[in-house]
Amino acid sequence: MNRALAGGLRVLAASLVAMSCSKVAIGTPITETPTLAAVRAAAAGALRQKYSTPGNRVIVSSTPLDPRLKLTDCPVPLRATVPERATPASVMTVPVRCPQHGGWIVRVRLHLQVFRSLLVTVRPLLRGDGIHRTDVRSEERDVTRLAYGYIDNLNQVTGRTLARPLAAASVLTPAALGGRRMVRAGDQVQLIAQLGGIEVRASGTALGGGDNGARLRVRNDSSGRIIDAMVSAPGIVVALP
Repeated sequence: MNRALAGGLRVLAASLVAMSCSKVAIGTPITETPTLAAVRAAAAGALRQKYSTPGNRVIVSSTPLDPRLKLTDCPVPLRATVPERATPASVMTVPVRCPQHGGWIVRVRLHLQVFRSLLVTVRPLLRGDGIHRTDVRSEERDVTRLAYGYIDNLNQVTGRTLARPLAAASVLTPAALGGRRMVRAGDQVQLIAQLGGIEVRASGTALGGGDNGARLRVRNDSSGRIIDAMVSAPGIVVALP
């Protein structure tokens, strides 16, 4: 083998090795340094602790920090903080500090999901409808995506009516609720009449509805008389003089 041919083969072999190394370098994932991984873990832990209250199922995820970010080792525990009144959102940023003199700070972007069982309508409801146990069901939803809030307890809607119509499978929100009606038209009510210190009670049917203090007409079920009355409590009205 002459020198020219041998030299050419050596150059070709070196080129192939270089190409192979280049491919390995490109295909090899770049991982975080232990310090960067600790920063991200501290941020995720703080966010998870903040929203892991009873009834919540919390999922926090993030992507590795930029490996070009060079941080000195921190000899003291890292400090990640979430504001006390921070509203949970699908994307949140948590600052992580090295709490020593001259320490650094990194703001970590995280994806948050907070799942909670809340009330969802089982059928279409109309404006003015009252909300009963059979109208809703509990369903787990990510509350970070519910900008208008939610209701998770049926006691929160007792006696309330809808301020607007809702389609089936709609999340029940505070904004969807109207006023609280203690008596509705057609309800069976207890009619109280006070005469000279004597209180007389009778069953009646409300011909109107309203909250405490509202005036309406009631039909006495025994006599059939129509009486003007005022709502004093849920299901109770007082006859007006």
